[in-house]
Amino acid sequence: METTRHFTATTYVVNDGATALHEHDLLGIRLPPGGHIERDELPHEAAVREVREETGLEPTLVTDTADIDAPNGRPLPEPAHLMLHDINVHPDGRVGHQHIDHLYYASVPDRRIDPIGADEAAAEEWSWYTPAELRASDLDADVKTLGCEAIATVETRER
Repeated sequence: METTRHFTATTYVVNDGATALHEHDLLGIRLPPGGHIERDELPHEAAVREVREETGLEPTLVTDTADIDAPNGRPLPEPAHLMLHDINVHPDGRVGHQHIDHLYYASVPDRRIDPIGADEAAAEEWSWYTPAELRASDLDADVKTLGCEAIATVETRER
């Protein structure tokens, strides 16, 4: 059986020392905004679009871009991490579906969540977590670690 792989973009949004997470309907875990990269999008564009659709917030990505002069190319904003997630694991251990996730961090100007996309989680389904709240929560370990790292990264860049 062949493994299907999709490219995705996820963004931990940060405002005033906290990051926003919501309950993902299909996966049953709390996650930041994110989703599939569309055919006509670059990863960082999908990251911004997903934040806008899911939260209504206007993100400013906190990224590095390589200083490379290429005659037929240009450097793209670099994700904080590239992650491979197994989405559909069969009982025999075979993986049927994976996401290659471009993970970004972003600052947002406020915490007023007002989703604009179709079928998005309602505003009241989102919660803001400080590093202390993340560490004390029962969230998945990677969500805790990445959430804390996102907050620290954005706060450092904003100084």
